[in-house]
Amino acid sequence: MIRRDLYGNEVAVATQVALDHYDRGLQLFLAADFGAVEAFQLSIQLDEGFALGHVALARSLMMAGQMAAAKAVISRAQDLSVKLDTRQRQHTECIALLLSGKSQKARELVHSHVREYPRDALVAQLCSNVFGLIGFSGEVGREAELLAYTSALLPHYGDDWWMMSMHALSLCETGQIAASTKLMDKSLALNPRNANAAHFKSHAQYEAGELTAGRQYLDDWLSEYDDRAVLHGHLSWHSALWALHDGDEEAMWKVIDTGIGPDAAKGLPINVLTDTAAILYRAELAGHAVAAERWSALSDYAQQFFPETGQSFADMHAALSHAMAGNGDRLMHIVDTAKGFAGDLIQPLARAWGAIAREDWKLALKELTQVIGSTERLGGSRAQRDLLELTYANVLLKLGLTDEARRCLTVRRPVLASSPPIAAYST
Repeated sequence: MIRRDLYGNEVAVATQVALDHYDRGLQLFLAADFGAVEAFQLSIQLDEGFALGHVALARSLMMAGQMAAAKAVISRAQDLSVKLDTRQRQHTECIALLLSGKSQKARELVHSHVREYPRDALVAQLCSNVFGLIGFSGEVGREAELLAYTSALLPHYGDDWWMMSMHALSLCETGQIAASTKLMDKSLALNPRNANAAHFKSHAQYEAGELTAGRQYLDDWLSEYDDRAVLHGHLSWHSALWALHDGDEEAMWKVIDTGIGPDAAKGLPINVLTDTAAILYRAELAGHAVAAERWSALSDYAQQFFPETGQSFADMHAALSHAMAGNGDRLMHIVDTAKGFAGDLIQPLARAWGAIAREDWKLALKELTQVIGSTERLGGSRAQRDLLELTYANVLLKLGLTDEARRCLTVRRPVLASSPPIAAYST
């Protein structure tokens, strides 16, 4: 029977109850809240032939880090979708391409699909966010492309809290902080438990330098967020970053040890690796001692989950972890084999991390100079890429190039320039 989902799309599903569970799962998934997997499982238990229920379950399993299960489920969805209409077949194929690692083809199909079916939110989501198919394209201008993408979709969604939060992030990452904040607050008023909106609000507050308000808002919001949800570890990273900038070392370590590091976080390995590496090195830059055991454990984690190169955002943080742990063989493997959407930047960056670990500041500057003008291609948000901005400034300071360090921060990241969390900056 043909019914309509919460976004008005026609769906082949046997019962309204099965569709209700699907719609509930979609809301939880788009809000990055916990429980989407269970909701989608209920929908297909009630209707085993519900193709899009299987698609949604596959996508939610992927975001829960259960790739083998996700691939099995999407295969079943493809079998079920053969006789469905064009939208449902393409909907299925977009997720199938993503799960098979064909990101470029998935991106092309998503763009084509949403032009015809703009309110197909589960597909539209694939290219939204800095961790989506545009965000991890490795292309110059990806932030502008993301803004163009969400700008085109926004009019089709009306007062929809999810799309508002997606567009607000695009505004934030292109420097439109006031407009971003206004739209994000509207999204949160409609759904206060939208973790994506809470996350992006933290980005806007970071870009505006609102340390006290940002820290209080996020810590309050996190107190009611399930630690099994996909963004819990990353939001904890933001919390630890606020504590670091606030000079609250005790709170920073507490958050690292309870919500971010390999022994604490329950999220995706890419977030565990990148968030832990970033906060540890930013703590070092700020003058806090980081135990060698922390770097050693993180290097082992990176080797376990990312032994081969190809995901550039993960590779840059794996290289940092190996360098700081003194695992030269692992570091050189990244240098020698770097590939992926920004593999050409990973090679000099990995060599730079090695030089920094050896305190060879001249070589570090030479290597970083090849990267610093194109950090957007590596992926991640501006807040995440500040790891590189601060590292570059620190290397300049170590070489006695204080005026150049100040100039770079003032021009490139003015929000950090007045009081950057770099111990060498004030000495």
